[in-house]
Amino acid sequence: MNRRDFFRNTSAATLAAALPAAALAQTDAPDGERVHPEVRTPNGWTLPYRMVDGVKVFHLVAEEIEHEFAPGCRAKCWGYNGSTPGPTIEVSEGDRVRILVSNRLPEHTTIHWHGIDLPSGMDGVGGLTQPQIAPGETWQYEFTLRQHGTHMYHPHADEMVQLAVGMMGLFIIHPREAEPDRIDRDYAILLHNWALHPGTWRPDPSVMTEFDLWTFNSKVFPAIEPLVARTGERVRIRVGNLSMHEHPIHLHGPRFQVTGGDGGRWPRALWRTEVTEIVGVGQTRDLEFIAQAGDWAFHCHKSHHTMNAMGHEVPNTLGVDQRGIEKEIRRLLPGYMAMGEAGMAEHQEHVDMGHMPGPENTLPMMMGKGPFGNLEMGGMFSVIKVRDDLAPGDYRDPGWYRHPSGTLAKCISRDRDFGEPVRRNPLPPARGPVRQTRPAGHEHHGH
Repeated sequence: MNRRDFFRNTSAATLAAALPAAALAQTDAPDGERVHPEVRTPNGWTLPYRMVDGVKVFHLVAEEIEHEFAPGCRAKCWGYNGSTPGPTIEVSEGDRVRILVSNRLPEHTTIHWHGIDLPSGMDGVGGLTQPQIAPGETWQYEFTLRQHGTHMYHPHADEMVQLAVGMMGLFIIHPREAEPDRIDRDYAILLHNWALHPGTWRPDPSVMTEFDLWTFNSKVFPAIEPLVARTGERVRIRVGNLSMHEHPIHLHGPRFQVTGGDGGRWPRALWRTEVTEIVGVGQTRDLEFIAQAGDWAFHCHKSHHTMNAMGHEVPNTLGVDQRGIEKEIRRLLPGYMAMGEAGMAEHQEHVDMGHMPGPENTLPMMMGKGPFGNLEMGGMFSVIKVRDDLAPGDYRDPGWYRHPSGTLAKCISRDRDFGEPVRRNPLPPARGPVRQTRPAGHEHHGH
């Protein structure tokens, strides 16, 4: 279902039922009329609104949905208006907003407007600032925006469950005036983690740290859309984190400046240049850079966060000769394949050849193909694609980068003993078995 069909079938119907007749206001004005570029949420969408007596009116519906993390892996999740994350709300400093929240979940909920300056009674903490929103009820939040920056929304009711199964979204507030450095392309990404155990169809909210899927906007690589730009454009990537882990977000190629986050755009004296920025739990960070031609990886630098369907407490077989044992294990586990002696790069090759189908509704650990072979990635990984000839405002995938002559690394030898590299002398071989010793006075007198 494309965005137009989705809006026709959900948002338009609920808005029409709840609000007076009025022309639908678009969040993207014609070229030349916007002070700020439209925020694009890769794999996501922006929620339309209606203008009613000078107030921007939005309607969010909390409901169960069926979500696809990547082809071959779907799950029953909870979200807003048919998606997880919910639609991005994009507004401007000074706007008066009215947000209707309908609860179509099997339990109560609320919405907290994360990091937004508003009256206490609009803060959305169930039991503290309001009663819970019961199933079937619609509540109204209304406040004036007195700040700008990258913000989020999520429940403050049964948070362990409702966040774990996908209830969250981005809330972007543009500054009232034009920004000192014009942003040409503005992207927004929400980080999350999921415990979708192999062979299951519902995320497990009881897991605290050992998750199976790591996502940008609830998608895993290679299903995450590339971020596209033209050479020389100033690009901003807004990154929000509602997962259970901090994430060191790393950009290959151009260095970026960290220019703001929850508190809006920082004074220039506070900007700092980085290539990796840790986005803590509950934080947002704005990363800005000048686009350089090429295909540049963009990912979390925790290596297990760029994998899918991760197992935990798996025996370490690196360097272990498994010849002979494979046949024995197959008697108990048909289809078993001995792997890991020389690393796990072979995993994607076996999956591609159909040798390791894996449990139903479970993605391979490594996925994705590039112009030179397997990318051996998953999870929080995408590609920023920058091209010299890309038209302004063109967000279509331009395909893989064509490297100019002389700028591509190449193989110059296949001789294992090529060259005369300088090496540190290896340690001498151990003589006999290694014994465990204790310092004097620490003898063990037990059984």
